[in-house]
Amino acid sequence: MKILVIGGAGFLGANLVRRCLNESETEVTVLDSLDPHLYATTKNLLGVWDRINFIRGDLRDETLLARVVQGQNIIFNCAAQTSHPLSIQYPLLDAEINCLGNIKLLEALRLLNKDAVVVYTSSSTVIGKALHEVVDEDHWERPLEIYSANKGVAEKYYRIYHTVHDLNTIVLRFANLYGPYGKGYPEFGFINYFIHLAWQNQEIRVFGTGQQMRNVMFVDDASNILWQVAQEKRMAGETYFATGTEHLSVAEIAEKIVSVFGRGSVMHIEWPEERQRIEVEDVKFSSARLRAATGWKPSYDFDSGLQATKAFLERSEREII
Repeated sequence: MKILVIGGAGFLGANLVRRCLNESETEVTVLDSLDPHLYATTKNLLGVWDRINFIRGDLRDETLLARVVQGQNIIFNCAAQTSHPLSIQYPLLDAEINCLGNIKLLEALRLLNKDAVVVYTSSSTVIGKALHEVVDEDHWERPLEIYSANKGVAEKYYRIYHTVHDLNTIVLRFANLYGPYGKGYPEFGFINYFIHLAWQNQEIRVFGTGQQMRNVMFVDDASNILWQVAQEKRMAGETYFATGTEHLSVAEIAEKIVSVFGRGSVMHIEWPEERQRIEVEDVKFSSARLRAATGWKPSYDFDSGLQATKAFLERSEREII
């Protein structure tokens, strides 16, 4: 089976590549631009270089896409500009990657590989602020910043290309993933940033009281459901929340990280105005529809996911030394 992972040197992509390599008789190709602004790095693929075909290139390169999609059985698109603040600072760049890049991929598949299954990794933030205590796929979408708006637009492209052109497209919306190969920068997911700070024995600064609730999910659970849905063409044309069942406050998440790692500390500070403007407040997502369709459920709770992340960081530290 031939598999293409676009954005395979990023956080989710690097974990997904390893999940695909766990299967027998898979030929994995990784396409990544290694853009330093997006913090994708070849270090994320250490240990698997001799088992993959790596192509350095950009999702926006139509000629390259036309070449690499041919002959692939499964295509995972994890490529994105994933920072909410940066999307506001550079809205045209975000649109080029998160909208135009996806149209180019879908057009390449329409013309050159209509039989492939293509799975798009989207974001729970497309909904904006929650109107209900628990949010499912029927909730309206009122995104608060450019990144979330463009991810929502891209989702619609995948549905349209299934409806109009019979492409086997599946969209999964993730929320608050964490784990190995996470980006230690505040722009790219707060849990991995908190983990980075704690591991460096630094202070984790929580905005306000930190009582807003969040779903959390270990990245291995995300990789597993991505692999599972890619095997089931019957799910084509749909969009699903793929989120953890555990709900914790931001303050609880920070305190648990410090406790498990035995490093760092937590303090509360006032909200920066620009961040408060795009804060979604309390939100709890339901993946009941996905679980009913697949039987999937996360294998890790927050404690065991943090323990696995800690073990990974300890191994990485020893290897560097």
